[in-house]
Amino acid sequence: MPHILDIDLTPEQYHVKEQLHHVVARRLGVSVEQLSAVRVVRRSLDSRRGIRYHAQLQVFMQNEPVTQADYSGHYQDCCHADPVVIVGAGPAGLFAALHALEVGLRPIIVDRGKPVERRRRDLAPITQQGVVNPNSNWCFGEGGAGTYSDGKLYTRSTKRGNVQQVLARFVEHGADAEIMVDAHAHIGTDRLSGIISNMRATIERYGGEYHFDSRVVDLVLKQGRAVGVRTATGENYEGVAVVLATGHSARDIYELFDHHGWLLEAKPFALGVRVEHPQALINSIQYHSDHFSPSLPAAAYSLTTQVDGHGVFSFCMCPGGVIVPAATDSGQQVVNGMSNSRRNSPFANSGIAVTVAPDDVPEYGKYGALALMHFQQDVERRTFHLAGDSVRAPIQRLTDFCEGRQCVARNDSGYMGSVVSAPLEEALPPFVTHCLRQGFRDFGRKMRGFYTAQASVLAVESRTSSPVRIPRGDDMQHPQLPGLFPCGEGAGYAGGIVSSAIDGINCIDALWHSRG
Repeated sequence: MPHILDIDLTPEQYHVKEQLHHVVARRLGVSVEQLSAVRVVRRSLDSRRGIRYHAQLQVFMQNEPVTQADYSGHYQDCCHADPVVIVGAGPAGLFAALHALEVGLRPIIVDRGKPVERRRRDLAPITQQGVVNPNSNWCFGEGGAGTYSDGKLYTRSTKRGNVQQVLARFVEHGADAEIMVDAHAHIGTDRLSGIISNMRATIERYGGEYHFDSRVVDLVLKQGRAVGVRTATGENYEGVAVVLATGHSARDIYELFDHHGWLLEAKPFALGVRVEHPQALINSIQYHSDHFSPSLPAAAYSLTTQVDGHGVFSFCMCPGGVIVPAATDSGQQVVNGMSNSRRNSPFANSGIAVTVAPDDVPEYGKYGALALMHFQQDVERRTFHLAGDSVRAPIQRLTDFCEGRQCVARNDSGYMGSVVSAPLEEALPPFVTHCLRQGFRDFGRKMRGFYTAQASVLAVESRTSSPVRIPRGDDMQHPQLPGLFPCGEGAGYAGGIVSSAIDGINCIDALWHSRG
């Protein structure tokens, strides 16, 4: 059996094989020649007191067999198996489909958008002409919103399921095996498209099928049980059950439930702005040095505070990233962040969001369970108007925003599109503006140099999570609609790629167990 060794290493000791082996041999009291292999099991970077990697290592001694990791899924030929309809080809839907093949169900994936290769062509008109295809954009289409983010694979949802199982599926389909060991793993937008295509190939090879350009407009019910869906073009797709994994921006699904009187719940979410700094500045703050070693990754941060009972926190931090227009229909302005695998943009950006609950906006109570969705929509419309009725991003220097000063100058930005100087407080609710201003000052005290005129804020970061929850029981089925498994971010049960993937897997397990 290999030795398991927890150890702190300098970047040079970690990255240079000879140095790593010398440090390990010295710790174990053996010679370097007695080592057969050293494998990293887990790692995290700590720069609080000098830059160190905290690493857990597997150490194989001479003549000891070095086991090879197996990342393959155990799929069955499901060409003639019972079908399950999966609505949405984002992380929850894709991992539900892959797991369906493992348990012996045939996934039928129905998605309003396009395959990832064709989806990319609809992004340029958004950034160049401000024209949004409501079914194919930065949020909708194969891979969901996660395709055009950072490919961040960090989650706190370890008690909900097997994170390593999710990571293994990514490696199986083309991700670097390094994601299995990194405490804050990421893939990168440039790599995700190919990985998602490979997942589609696996799903189709074992009997699954896809139906793109197929927006769901209703459920198919038989004897009160959800067995399928009907699309805008009139097709019906049916199976033994429906996994509803439509993502956090499919407002028409919430409206469908509201129209039928099916149970929905208003769910607290968060809304704010995206802040952008020079990446070199974040590196110097986090690494306590202006001399950035090329062996170190672009530095990230995670910040949180409380202001008047509201949480204010960093969200979806993208080192070396860019900001994208994430509206899903006309008349909206929304921003989000993403970065490629190399994280080599000169900018760092992060959502900075304020928690919002129904009690914060009592004037929207007339909308019932859709109260916060309507609130979210109105803020996006105001931001669109502030930008001159366009998807240009309203931008303001961070210090000007916090001090309430007029926009007299602006910094360069990594926004993929045009920006326009504007006072963001005109689009944001007053309580959100107040919490953001105080939050940024608090962050400046926690992270010296963060509060600076070199930083910019862009509006509006509003798609942090779903403002609506589709309820489900302990059996993961909707209380009024047996056979319907609300799933992932859109149903209000996940918050990122990994937690959505885990929820997709759990829904298939619940479906399988319900069949006896």
